[in-house]
Parts: sequence; C-alpha cells; structure tokens
Amino acid sequence: QVQLVESGGGSVQAGGSLRLSCAVSGRTFSSAAMGWFRQAPGKEREFVAAISWSGGSTSYAQSVKGRFTISRDNAKNTVYLQMNSLKPEDTANYYCAISRWSSITGPSDFDSWGQGTQVTVSS
Repeated sequence: QVQLVESGGGSVQAGGSLRLSCAVSGRTFSSAAMGWFRQAPGKEREFVAAISWSGGSTSYAQSVKGRFTISRDNAKNTVYLQMNSLKPEDTANYYCAISRWSSITGPSDFDSWGQGTQVTVSS
C-alpha cells in the first residue's frame, strides 16, 4: 500500500519561501513521475508541478513558473517543492501525488495522494 506524507507547510508573509517535502513508501518511487497539486477553499484542485522519474523533465503551472522548483531524491524516496516569492494567492492545501507512469503525463495518471500540507501566505 503506497503512502505519501507531506511536510513543510506553514504560514509565511508575501515574498517569503517555504520548502515542501513528500516522503513516499510502498511503491517503487524511483520509477514513477511525481507531482504537486493544490486546492484553495472553494476552488478545485489544480496542478502545480511535476517531475519525471529521473528528474530530467519537469513541468509547471504558468502561475508558479519561475518561482517554484520541483526536485526529487530517489535515494530518499522524497520529492520536494521549493516555493519562493510566495503570494497570497498561493494559499492552499498542497498535495503530492505519484503517477502510474515514469514520464510526465496528464493529471489523471496520478493515482495516489497524500493528506496535504497547508500553506498560508499573508499580505
């Protein structure tokens, strides 16, 4: 049974930074693409970033491009999301997810999710 556990969320002022982590167990992490998604109150969950199994390919939502960086450490079964220049509109619950594929495909191919970690950005 796959488990994904996020950490690193918190409250920060606009312009600040946070680093989210997601530890994965129960599946071969090193052969799976990983992703980060977020959901704000009253809104649908949206894609934030994804990374291929090797880390050689990444993808970002336009709203976070240039501010967020996704990375992974296959030796630690962990994926990260470095968030810089945070804005109040980044406030959301952030979820990591594991794909059934090794390359980055569509959001529907992420089939297991963590519980989420809250990020709150104040102005």
